Amino acid sequence: MASAAEQLASNLNFSAFAKAEDLKKRIWFTLGALLVYRLGTYIPMPGINPEAFAQAFEQQSGGVLGVFNMFAGGAVERMAIFALGIMPYISASIIMQLMTSVVPTLEQLKKEGEQGRKVINQYTRYGTVILATVQAYGIAIGLESGANIVTDPGWFFRISAVITLVGGTMFLMWLGEQITARGIGNGISLIIFSGIVAGLPSAIGGTLELGRTGAMSTGLILAIIVLAIVVIGIIVFFERAQRRLLIQYPKRQVGNRMFQGDTSHLPLKLNTAGVIPPIFASSLLLLPTTAAGFSDTTQLPAWAGTVLATLGHGQPLYMILYAVLIAFFAFFYTAIVFNPKDTAEQLKKHSGFIPGYRPGERTAEYIDYVLTRITTVGALYLVLVCLLPEFLIASTGVPFYLGGTSLLIVVSVTLDTVAQVQGHLIAHQYEGLIKKSKLRGGKRGR
Repeated sequence: MASAAEQLASNLNFSAFAKAEDLKKRIWFTLGALLVYRLGTYIPMPGINPEAFAQAFEQQSGGVLGVFNMFAGGAVERMAIFALGIMPYISASIIMQLMTSVVPTLEQLKKEGEQGRKVINQYTRYGTVILATVQAYGIAIGLESGANIVTDPGWFFRISAVITLVGGTMFLMWLGEQITARGIGNGISLIIFSGIVAGLPSAIGGTLELGRTGAMSTGLILAIIVLAIVVIGIIVFFERAQRRLLIQYPKRQVGNRMFQGDTSHLPLKLNTAGVIPPIFASSLLLLPTTAAGFSDTTQLPAWAGTVLATLGHGQPLYMILYAVLIAFFAFFYTAIVFNPKDTAEQLKKHSGFIPGYRPGERTAEYIDYVLTRITTVGALYLVLVCLLPEFLIASTGVPFYLGGTSLLIVVSVTLDTVAQVQGHLIAHQYEGLIKKSKLRGGKRGR
């Protein structure tokens, strides 16, 4: 086994990749699916005046529309058929995960394995349709309220807008599932990833243009590059960091034979919540200013104007609330996706235990204690990664695409996809070694 592992490590190179036909097919399928997505972000929704909408979007690009536009790959600023993006599906998934922890029926479905997971996924799709329909209707009403944005306002436009936007979201959901099943990586994450990456060249070009015109010094641009590299390094380190709890299994006797007890590890990621906390935090904070942008600000009371001014992007109150909300969602989402009691019950069911702790409740308490401590570190890491670029954006006017949330998504998805590619290569190498060993065994038998 040791020699096989050494041979595997030495052969895991480009030649191994060239021989992995199934992996190449998966990569080509993924690239083709992402190309289809990118083409869809340029197909405009019918009934829209592009020039009038471009002017309206320019006024609101600093609000929540800017966040959604980043995740939708620029489809919002073009009001394309994929303007809603994949966010309704993500929201429905989070709501369903929360409900599985609260509703006993859904909790039971979660424990039924593959069949229960299929039912929950179907409920998630229904929830996506409902959320997308509500959001699409709200977008249609908002577009009609703008000056000359809609060429022919009325119920026909609203219905066509809802059908177009909901259909676009459902197609992206299907496309993401196809990438996950037949491609490489997580389809939903890759769709968001491709949208952000597609906007990075223009963001970098805009920054260099500021340097060319003298609006930004060369030293500041170099400092931005260094900061981006440092932030990427921090993200890579913390996204790969995990606390591994030792799990032991007792000796067991089968017939007259005694088998030695096994040991394994329970990996707990430092950042279990992933990129959800900064996405939710930024969206919530930008909602008030975006809503105010679509309304008549002269009719607002004086205190509301003061609150909106202090909640502006880059303001001290915005930064404080942003940090607090990121930390809150880090703990909140971790509590949703990881249940220490369920983990302890599974360990007890398979006769596993953590040394020094009794199976059951004491094990659950210990896992919860460790998870709380590492989540605290993970929340601090998310706050640091997201706030450092925010201070830079507020003080220098660097394009929004270079924010901490976008870098976090890009690096996290890249790490996950590379890990899956390596997994396919390792599986391919093992299959090759097994075939060679069988051939050698057959020749010896002859």
